[in-house]
Amino acid sequence: MNIKKEILLRVRFAFVIILLVSTGIIYSIFDLQFNQSERWEKKSENINFKYDIIQASRGNILSDDGSILATSLPFYKVAFDPSIPDDEMFDFGIDSLSYNLSLFFKDRSMNQYKKLIIEARDSGRRYLLLNRNKIGYQAKKKLSSWPIFREGRLKGGVLFEKIDQRYRPFSKLGYRTIGSVDENNRGTVGIEYSFNSYLEGNNGEVLKQKIAGNYWKPIYDGTERQPKNGKDIVTTLNVNLQDISESALLKGLVNNDADNGCVILMEVATGEIKAIANFSKNKSGYYTENYNHAIQGMHEPGSTFKLASMLAYLEDSDVSIKDSIDTGDGEYKFYSEIMKDHKPGGYGKITIKEVFEKSSNIGIAKLIDEQFGLDPDKYLNYIKKFGLNKSFDFQLYGTSLPSIKESSDSAWSKVSLPWIAHGYEFMLTPLHTLSLYNAVANGGVYIEPRIVREVREANKVIKSFDDINSFKIAKKSSINTVKELLRGVVENGTADNIKNSYYQISGKTGTAKKVSNGKYINRYYTSFAGFFPSDNPKYSCIVVIDNPKKYRIYGSDVAAPVFREISDKIFISDKSYFSDIKKEKLIASFPLIRSGYKKDLVSLTNTLGISNHSETENDWVRTKVIDNSIFWEGINSKSFLVPNVVGMNLKDAVFILESRGLKVNYRGRGRVKKQNVSPGSLTKNYKIINITHYKLNPFIITSGDS
Repeated sequence: MNIKKEILLRVRFAFVIILLVSTGIIYSIFDLQFNQSERWEKKSENINFKYDIIQASRGNILSDDGSILATSLPFYKVAFDPSIPDDEMFDFGIDSLSYNLSLFFKDRSMNQYKKLIIEARDSGRRYLLLNRNKIGYQAKKKLSSWPIFREGRLKGGVLFEKIDQRYRPFSKLGYRTIGSVDENNRGTVGIEYSFNSYLEGNNGEVLKQKIAGNYWKPIYDGTERQPKNGKDIVTTLNVNLQDISESALLKGLVNNDADNGCVILMEVATGEIKAIANFSKNKSGYYTENYNHAIQGMHEPGSTFKLASMLAYLEDSDVSIKDSIDTGDGEYKFYSEIMKDHKPGGYGKITIKEVFEKSSNIGIAKLIDEQFGLDPDKYLNYIKKFGLNKSFDFQLYGTSLPSIKESSDSAWSKVSLPWIAHGYEFMLTPLHTLSLYNAVANGGVYIEPRIVREVREANKVIKSFDDINSFKIAKKSSINTVKELLRGVVENGTADNIKNSYYQISGKTGTAKKVSNGKYINRYYTSFAGFFPSDNPKYSCIVVIDNPKKYRIYGSDVAAPVFREISDKIFISDKSYFSDIKKEKLIASFPLIRSGYKKDLVSLTNTLGISNHSETENDWVRTKVIDNSIFWEGINSKSFLVPNVVGMNLKDAVFILESRGLKVNYRGRGRVKKQNVSPGSLTKNYKIINITHYKLNPFIITSGDS
């Protein structure tokens, strides 16, 4: 009996519990349905809606004449809300729309597009991405004229989702300097990074709804916030000068099989950077811009630094550059270390002027050690006065700072002063070196370099960078003297291979051994820094080529010719200078040689004592004349292409053409004047080539039957 009561009690208790739980569930359902329904509806809406960013259009980067270096072009994704068009519009236009989509994108047939759209409409889909490819503005205009789409977003349901992409009209020109952006449209390097806060603008936002298929559809309900586009950056870069600098540098790197190199071109009077070129050899052997050596590369400068040492010496003494100094037999012991000149046997007793022109390490080191040996800080203060330790506020982030020893440093020794004097035991960037040379060219006035002139919003200047720091670095007499010395380097010294009769160049060669594992090795950092024209300098320039090979190791052989090519092209293109060249100066001083067999031509020019240089390994060459030197350029050696035989004699022209499988008809005697089968044409398209030529005058090649 007690057991029955206990069981009954438990059953009743369980019943009460179940009743209470059921009542609670019913109450919760009632509360959710009637009391909290509005709250959860709003929460559900929030889950299915979100504000998304509308990317602001990034500002333009412009050259000195307003040419676009980098801009943002609008591209669009094409989407469709098939539920919006009414039945009449949809039925009437679906076939034509499907046909146009198929013809335009070429990824689906007309029927496949039609089926895709109809199924999306029938299932109630509010968003259909028609193709993942992005289209340009002109394509957008074209699609906007198609059936259904021509009714626009509100009636036709078409959605053109704008996506900006960075575009560089001049491709890779000045790539590292201009910079790049990441997937979020933010600058990563160069001007794009340094001026990102101006360029990026302010993003807007738009409400989007999550729909079937996990797509987010824009909802234009008036709450969207329009983006504010970025501002434009006006640089000092010149497109033509940048192209000239890059072409010359690349040629110099290839010809010398160098590791990397850079060029900086600066306008003397303003300190404006007109060009910065940087190339490094990659693992595949090609040269690319992946590092800004011009402003970040730190090296011992070598002999280009002798300008600073000589300027300090002139500022601190009253000597004449005609005074003499004994440089010895090519070796000299400074305390515990032996210094060498690059000329075996040395220069002996020479003038101070010759010390600079011949770039005697011993000569410049002796002068500085004798003048400042008891007070090296005095010498170092001059270096600081010249701006070479200056951490100037250059407009590109990442500019390396100079590393020059102080006499109080633990690494300072007795040999530090003579070694610093000729460009060792400290580090400079090419930009710092060039800034000194520019100051000398500018009459002794140092101007901080700049690469950006102003920030603009449309045509309105928002910020100008005209307030440039400048200061005097030395006495007028000292500046005039080093100008004379720099001119002498090209006229009579280590860079006499780049002098010419049209205009004068002033500058200094530099060759520094590189360090590996704490020891100097036979790898070289070559450079040439200077300005032109000497009498009225317009541009200063520095060329650096790192680790050249092919048995050329000196700045005079490697970097100076690149400088000369740049200055030549600039000089010729500048009418204000070129117009002053007298016609009679352009008359060649040696026999006219056009093209032919390289061995024969080299033998001939050597016999006549004419300077000639080879730029090719080809057997057949044509000539390029620079000043009083001939440069041999290879004639296309590919057998499947028609070669350029203009300027060749009959015998050589016929030989080359027939070796390509071409039949040659000819009459008369002489040299080729022109050919109407364009060089580089495929030989298979021509069976016969007719040659017409004239005695004493070049001959003509005319096309045969194809």
